Amino acid sequence: MAYNPKKHHRRSIRLKGYDYSSEGWYFITLCTQNREYLFGDVENGKMILNKYGGVVDLFWNYLSEKYPIEVDEYIIMPNHFHGIINIVGAIHESPQRESPQRESPQRESIQRDISDIKVRRKMILPKIIGYFKMNSAKQINKLRYTTGTSVWQRNYYEHIIRDEKDLNRIRNYIINNPGKWQDDKYYN
Repeated sequence: MAYNPKKHHRRSIRLKGYDYSSEGWYFITLCTQNREYLFGDVENGKMILNKYGGVVDLFWNYLSEKYPIEVDEYIIMPNHFHGIINIVGAIHESPQRESPQRESPQRESIQRDISDIKVRRKMILPKIIGYFKMNSAKQINKLRYTTGTSVWQRNYYEHIIRDEKDLNRIRNYIINNPGKWQDDKYYN
């Protein structure tokens, strides 16, 4: 399908110009495809993981062995995931934006978007999340006999944690998430 700017309005939700390879704290939220209850159940304010939730847990905790990060507080909920990552040893690949040659404004805009995507793909945070989503989904699909089925929604939410107060607020939010499950707007 050809790009049509009147139909295709996809915009990045990332902070423009921010280097997501920078050392620091990041709060991540991922949702299952179609908000499917996939990872277990909340019982008496506690999250009880099933085998698919166990896969997510396994891959999340493996990330610190594969990447220069520390995983902090996290929670796997029936249809979403919240976690904190601390990038402690950023590996900079010096992502460079490509300079588009002078062309039509529409073509220039498309090339700029493609260049931004290439830059983001070289940053460590998107690599970490991509690895986590891809490998946990593969293993879950293997267990469900559903090869190629989407487990996670296409994107993810991230928040750059700027100070200790913000970090503690988010940790508390994660810890208390199962206890507030019935108040969640996606709870059935």
